Amino acid sequence: MWARILEEFSDSPAQTIVVRYLLENGFGVSECGKIVCNGIEIPATHIAKRTGTDRRVVDATAKRIVKSAAIKEIFLNMRVTPDLTAVADALGLTVITIYVNDAREKGIISSAVHIITKYGLAIRQIFVTDPLLSEEPRLVIIVDTAPPADLYTDLKSLPQVRKIIL
Repeated sequence: MWARILEEFSDSPAQTIVVRYLLENGFGVSECGKIVCNGIEIPATHIAKRTGTDRRVVDATAKRIVKSAAIKEIFLNMRVTPDLTAVADALGLTVITIYVNDAREKGIISSAVHIITKYGLAIRQIFVTDPLLSEEPRLVIIVDTAPPADLYTDLKSLPQVRKIIL
């Protein structure tokens, strides 16, 4: 689906940058063609500054999304969920970031979760970055306590895993 959305904007590199930013951050678009985050309007100038584009490009992208029957519903219903990564230390949680050889390979999440639960760790949050939207896709798992050293070794032994950061 993401490829289809990006394809829709392939004729405009600047709009592609904006739509990619919206997707990466879970930002939506309102019926009237404004960028929103969980229903709260975000000024086009703010998006333009972050994406290195112009406010008019952001406005044109949002209006184009609303006019597109193929993707309008996606952006009207896009929602952001909290990412605990930046506050994990303050909450006493541990972040495990797994970089893989090929993010399109099946079974990566289930293999990692199986190993983590084998050690009795409770998973508080898990998310992946989409390989179509991220230059370096990753699996992020946040657990309730500091994991034992053997967990790192077991996760690193998975054939899909390229690198782990704890």
